Amino acid sequence: MTTTPLSVLDLVPISSGSTAPQALRNSIDLAQQAERLGYARYWFAEHHLNPGVAGTSPAVVLALTAAATSTIRLGSGAVQLGHRTALSTVEEFGLLDALHPGRFDLGLGRSGGRPAESAKAPALVGAPEVVDGRTRNGLRIPEKFSFQHLLGSPRFALQKKLLAQPNATPQNYTEQVEDILALIAGTYTSEAGVEAHVVPGEQADLQVWILGSSGGESAQVAGRNGLRFAANYHVSPATVLEAAEGYRAAFQPSGELDRPHVSVSADVVVAQDEATARELATGYGLWVRSIRTAEGAIQFPTPDEARRHSWSDADRALVQDRVQTQFVGSPSQVADQLEQLRDATEADELIVTTITHDHADRVRSYALLAEEWSAR
Repeated sequence: MTTTPLSVLDLVPISSGSTAPQALRNSIDLAQQAERLGYARYWFAEHHLNPGVAGTSPAVVLALTAAATSTIRLGSGAVQLGHRTALSTVEEFGLLDALHPGRFDLGLGRSGGRPAESAKAPALVGAPEVVDGRTRNGLRIPEKFSFQHLLGSPRFALQKKLLAQPNATPQNYTEQVEDILALIAGTYTSEAGVEAHVVPGEQADLQVWILGSSGGESAQVAGRNGLRFAANYHVSPATVLEAAEGYRAAFQPSGELDRPHVSVSADVVVAQDEATARELATGYGLWVRSIRTAEGAIQFPTPDEARRHSWSDADRALVQDRVQTQFVGSPSQVADQLEQLRDATEADELIVTTITHDHADRVRSYALLAEEWSAR
């Protein structure tokens, strides 16, 4: 029996023909099902100005979900620190912990209009060798995808404008994470010698995670502070090895961890057979396209709606790395691929995200995977 925990990452997707309220109800139901099925954690992502994603505020959705569950750990995957302060983040999660102590993971991300990472990824000394786009154990590592076109898009500029105070500049990310840790620990003191004590929030029983897609600043701040790290294979499959190895190279033991601890994410669709799973995943490419063209995630289409799209060569190139690295198939096929991902990255945990048009198919995918995984 495998001892590698499986967890859930939820974007609160809205299906075509549905509504945001229904998407929220579906997510709370899925969290209850995930708890019953034995998943270790249930995380909510943060996204803005996306017509097909209702997960705009992890803390709010976590409060609703905590009231509907009892044992599964809940968390953010991740809070976007580019438009938040350290204090507001600790206050929000301090409130959550006050009513549901010891159940929350505070996942922190650099995104949210923050400038490009300043820290460079270290040379990959211990990372697996990649030959012809695959690791030795067969995990696909595609070519790197450039997100530069998104940074210059009018929609990105609008999101940055609406999320930030006028003329505000995000705090240095490394300093911001350190401020969060100090506020939680109750050791924060200003340059003038004034102490800050957050109530509730100080001494909150939170697991702090850093999420990252490269071996740069995110991975290094996680390592230097002895925090848990989540590497995003589902967002940037080309750089997952770099991210995990960059974190491990920077790791220094802390009061919480004496060794590195890595979770790795994957997009997954499971059905009773591969043909059914691929039918359920038909809309995935079109959904990824909507994100990478900067129009914002569309409502997740039905297979028939997705098939009506006329794909150009440019469209296909835009989504190729994500489509090729989505794990789609029967329970045994997907579990084999997850083991491959775990072994290539030496992950301590795996976190899976599944989006299908129909909620019942999504729940069924997680149920089939949990049953297969627990039997290994």
